[in-house]
Amino acid sequence: MNGLTSARMPAFKPAFAVAFALIFALAAFLRFDFLTSVTHHVTHDTVYYDQMVRQLLEKGVYGYKSEAPNAQVPPGYPLFMAAVYKLVGYTDRDPYPYIRYAQAAMSLATMWIAARIAHRLGGPVAALATAAAMAVYPPFVWVNGAILTETLAALLLLTYLALQLRALNKLTPGASMLAGAALGLAMLARSEFAVLLPVSYLLFWLIRKDAIKTVKLLLCAGLGTALVLSPWILRNVVTLHKPIIASTQVNPFAAGTYPDKNYEDGLVDRHGKTQMEVAKERLRIGFTQHTWTYVKWYTVGKLREIYGRMFFGSGHAPMYMDFPFRQPFHVAIVFGGLLSGALMLRKWRSPATLPLVILAAISVTRLAFVPEYRYNFTAMPILIVLDGLLVAALAGWALQRVRGSKDAAPGKEAVTYEAG
Repeated sequence: MNGLTSARMPAFKPAFAVAFALIFALAAFLRFDFLTSVTHHVTHDTVYYDQMVRQLLEKGVYGYKSEAPNAQVPPGYPLFMAAVYKLVGYTDRDPYPYIRYAQAAMSLATMWIAARIAHRLGGPVAALATAAAMAVYPPFVWVNGAILTETLAALLLLTYLALQLRALNKLTPGASMLAGAALGLAMLARSEFAVLLPVSYLLFWLIRKDAIKTVKLLLCAGLGTALVLSPWILRNVVTLHKPIIASTQVNPFAAGTYPDKNYEDGLVDRHGKTQMEVAKERLRIGFTQHTWTYVKWYTVGKLREIYGRMFFGSGHAPMYMDFPFRQPFHVAIVFGGLLSGALMLRKWRSPATLPLVILAAISVTRLAFVPEYRYNFTAMPILIVLDGLLVAALAGWALQRVRGSKDAAPGKEAVTYEAG
């Protein structure tokens, strides 16, 4: 492969296809065995989602933590839940097991898409390394038991990444519109993904230096996003009399203004004020009177909180995949992905830089909110794709040393971290 991108994505050779099938089988076994062999816990978020979905089905009111309509949370996951509730007959059956099985299938689809992305960027070795890590990374197993947005959001984010890479390769209005539509679906699961469209085409402009082409493709992608979001926006205009594009939940932003999550620091008198008023006052006082504390919190402090440990799902018993090197495995994925990204930046003028750009964009976006280990979940597949590229590059280097040749690998599976 000439660099990190390829116009065509060749099929796996038979040996690689067999290896991938075995990895996929292992991943499927772990996920479904987990769902059937433990007792799953339920978080307060799940309880609120359940109440919301039942209210939607029985009264036609979409309201989170409220009997009145609101737009506190985007509709992607609640509508997915509602569809499952309706299909299985939730008044007679517990819908949670069916949601969990559907999420296990989503998890496998996410792994497959991540492997295809790695294959496009780095060849079969990168794809196999990516699939293997995703198959056994514990949170990708545990999360399937949680009735939370993570599994759906990760699937839609990886779908967008795959389609956006294709759009930046094909450079056609239809491909960009399709990528934009995928982003619209992702935004219906997680509003924070809204930043990804402009940064994706900013990268394209930096690579091509063609402002007219960039604007045309961005408008096509924006049209695809708008078409997907339009029913939600129209509902909000009609019901709430506001053109709400994403959601109106303030708590994650407000809670993020408390350094080290010290919610009783007394920095601001909260009496008689809205959450947003308190948050704005805290930011003003914090950055002017406690500058270093707030700068540190809104940079390395929150990043350490978000990426420092793996997400455990909603909890379960007995502990599944209880092995001693879970945390080192997580740390290796994070730092391996960062190393891979750093190597990629040496010659960054390639659409292959897109996963790194998206990872940076969602990480920076999350600095505005309360940091939780849960928030690293959707970033981990991208980090693992970057890890897969690093493994392929190291494998190609090692093979060169063994062969004493400039031919990097059998076939074209080496990664050189050069622009394609």
